[in-house]
Amino acid sequence: MALRLVADFELRKDVLPWLRAQRTAAAGTGPRGGGAGVLENNYESLRVLNVERNGSIIYTYKDGKGNVFFGLYDCQTRQNEHLYTFEKDLQVVSCSVNREKTLLAASLVQSTKEGRKNVLQPGSKCLTLLVEIHPVNDVKVLKAVDSCVWVQFLYPRVDSHPLPENHLLLISEEKYIEQFHIQIIQEDGNRMVIKNSAHLPRKRVAEDFVWAQWDMSEQRLYYIDLKKSRSILKCIQFCASENFNLMFEAPLDISLSDSGFKLVNFGCGYHQDQEKLSKYLTLCVFTNHTGSLCVCYSPKLDSWEQITYSVFYIHKGYSRTFTAALGRAPSRVTRGITFLNLDYYVAVYLPGHFFHLLNTQHPDLICHSLFLTGNNEVIDILPHSPLQSLSESLVLDWCSGKLYRASLNQSYLLQFLWSARLDCEKMAVLHCVLARGQDPQFLEAKIIQWISENISACYSFDPIQEFIIASSYWSIYPETSNMDKLLPYSSVLTWNTEIPGIALVTEEITLPLMKVHSFKNYWEKLNANLEYVKYSKPHLHYHNSVVRTEWHRLISEEKTGQRRPMVYVRNILDNAAKVFSNLEARNLVSEPRSTPLFQEEDNQQRLLVGLMVAELKDHLLRHLQGVEKKKIEQMVLDYNSKLLHLICQILETSWRKHNLHPWVLHFDRQANAAEFSVFHIMTRILEATNNLFLPLPPGFHTLHTILGVHCLPLHNLLHYIDSGVLRLTETAVTRLMKDLDNTEKNEKLKFSIIVRLPPLIGQKISRLWDHPMTSNIISRNHVKRLLQDYKKQPRSSMIDKSSFSVEFLPLNYFIETLTDIESSNQALYAFEGHDNVDAKFVEEAALKHTTMLLGL
Repeated sequence: MALRLVADFELRKDVLPWLRAQRTAAAGTGPRGGGAGVLENNYESLRVLNVERNGSIIYTYKDGKGNVFFGLYDCQTRQNEHLYTFEKDLQVVSCSVNREKTLLAASLVQSTKEGRKNVLQPGSKCLTLLVEIHPVNDVKVLKAVDSCVWVQFLYPRVDSHPLPENHLLLISEEKYIEQFHIQIIQEDGNRMVIKNSAHLPRKRVAEDFVWAQWDMSEQRLYYIDLKKSRSILKCIQFCASENFNLMFEAPLDISLSDSGFKLVNFGCGYHQDQEKLSKYLTLCVFTNHTGSLCVCYSPKLDSWEQITYSVFYIHKGYSRTFTAALGRAPSRVTRGITFLNLDYYVAVYLPGHFFHLLNTQHPDLICHSLFLTGNNEVIDILPHSPLQSLSESLVLDWCSGKLYRASLNQSYLLQFLWSARLDCEKMAVLHCVLARGQDPQFLEAKIIQWISENISACYSFDPIQEFIIASSYWSIYPETSNMDKLLPYSSVLTWNTEIPGIALVTEEITLPLMKVHSFKNYWEKLNANLEYVKYSKPHLHYHNSVVRTEWHRLISEEKTGQRRPMVYVRNILDNAAKVFSNLEARNLVSEPRSTPLFQEEDNQQRLLVGLMVAELKDHLLRHLQGVEKKKIEQMVLDYNSKLLHLICQILETSWRKHNLHPWVLHFDRQANAAEFSVFHIMTRILEATNNLFLPLPPGFHTLHTILGVHCLPLHNLLHYIDSGVLRLTETAVTRLMKDLDNTEKNEKLKFSIIVRLPPLIGQKISRLWDHPMTSNIISRNHVKRLLQDYKKQPRSSMIDKSSFSVEFLPLNYFIETLTDIESSNQALYAFEGHDNVDAKFVEEAALKHTTMLLGL
């Protein structure tokens, strides 16, 4: 299954053996203070009450006499502890213990069994008590009312101190929330008691609300009140001190007027009836460390054929309403939708019908979310009982008393990547694996293997492009939370293909009004997200358009012999050198590279790498305020290194798979099927990088050209060269000239290659082939250089034909002109270095070429 639930705690496994051991130990001595000695053999009443911020799990048990037993399980020490026992037949609504385990707050109602007398105060339905339990000393009544009350201690992130002040929330069914301030003092050595218990200060936190949710990890209270039939979501942030702040107000386009009163994550009291849960709406708020804020809402179920839910991506400024066709029409829905927070994702599922994995970090493209229907049998693996999403990745099944850690099943997702039929599913899984992967190198290797086997299986996107962009993005994403705004995370800009079985409507929403203007941590990131939605359009994503223009300008200048200032070019090449050095440092622990890359100077690719470093660094420095320059420079180096590394890894995987060897670089051999496959992969890599204008590792074009000469007929080879698919490098053509003999077929190939070379490279290569054709080319270039600034001078003398061995007057006249030009000291100095090329060489080359053309 895509969702993996690993049990962190089980009542039957972690608590029940301890309870039985306590009962056995106490059997001979009898009960002490109403403790564990009165336990019976029937443990059906054992259930979880609450999970505190520090991982402590409070549970309850009722013995045969109706006495209520409270216990605590510490998930860190894996130890159980008896907290308190009420020797009355009561039902527990809610319970919480303070961090020091000196105070227990409990809310109880009288038993509904016939024949039981009312043990509470006259006229009261619910009794809320505060108990001193270190040691057991006193009980204080906080509330005795005719409505249910829930309790929750606050857990500030501060170091322990001797006399802590405790803060307790009371949530009343009468739609108000109060905060009690409780001072603890130490008496008689180790005895902790409440100071001034007759009068505990209290503050009203919220009132007139219809729904509330507690975030135990971040100590936040979300609640909704109704103003003129509008649902207003509010959030209270509790601080380490007694202070609390109203952080924001956000209107939601949902109707809660007839939904009744509902609490989320305030323990697991009897008041939450499974049958009722299936009839009422589901609403929950999820956040993560990047500053995202999602409100997930599912209204009452109105149809057995389809089900609807909405997600308000408040940090993005819009909402989406999904309508899912139920996978199995005959199967009736017995309970509502479950929403689970998985950090960058929200899982939405209905066991037996569908499982959706919504990308909350990048929800813009629907293809980044995964939608599985009930036809997939593994969906039934999920528990059918209601699950509660607690902090971070904790999930509680309160029916079975199991606490899970939820995560995405990477093994299943990788398997599903191979079997997925739809492009949207492949895209979603690809991003999901890269975003949540625990072992990036292993996962990248698996994805590359899939790409090499399914290179042409995707029609809506290029898997190589998507893999390179997404993996490079996630490799440096943790460095700063603003990366999703500044770097592309997908190669796909739009996605208009429908998802089978899913209909969705996207609407803009009103952004929340922040009530506090001094932000830290999460709130600073959320506020930055909201500011981006307000003001930053179009998007600030980096793209290589500027690099493309500047790179083409540099290459053009290089071909024409023009030169930029040496300092400018040197800085660009230094940037490239840093990237290559960084790449080698990152690859020290990996296997030696078998592909012949990085073994030559490819000036064009070095310029491209260096330009991309310079442009990306300027882009991040411009928009990443408050981040050190050195950190940004390292991030840029890492990003560019990752790009090149992924390209190398794709090629390396194909190279190893087909067992190619270094002798592939020689031309005196026939191509085989393995070389055809690698050439095809390299062509697809080139196509992917060209469209995104990304650099390639030096040596790539040389290897690609050599494989092209091996694999392609001459007319196809020349077409690839002329269309720019193959780029002739000096290294590749040099090998061509040296390895191939002068058969008629090879002469035709060599000449076709030489005439397509840039002039500067052509001059060097022509000297390697002793052939009339190359002599002719060298002569033409020499004459062109000599005559480009030549001005004809009047002549008074006749040509001395005796000095020439051939009676060919036009040639004689031309050679005399060249000889006169060469006699100039300035001309000789200008062409210094062109050894063995002079008027005599030109004359001999012309005669040889003429003889060859005439067939003499």
